[in-house]
Amino acid sequence: MTVEPREVCALVLLAAGTGVLLLSGAALLALPRPYARLHALSPASSLGAPLCALALAVAAGPGREAGKLLVVAALMVLGGTLTTLAVGRSTAVDEGRVPRDSPP
Repeated sequence: MTVEPREVCALVLLAAGTGVLLLSGAALLALPRPYARLHALSPASSLGAPLCALALAVAAGPGREAGKLLVVAALMVLGGTLTTLAVGRSTAVDEGRVPRDSPP
């Protein structure tokens, strides 16, 4: 039984993505302040989940399924970053650090 290079690459990407997600989850539990927690979760949404989607795309091989998974990974990178910015701003407004009517 031989292992294909594509399978090895998919496993490495999946292990890296899972590691990032686990470390981010552990940091979320350990960090006390909202901004520190937000900083800990940012890699999970912008790196961990897209690495897992990329691993699935590599495992699927060329084709429509891999293309859809790559689109999902790209949306997670963009969406994760935008969500982090929005939650950070909302937290700053709630704490009174930024006026509610100030431009973003």
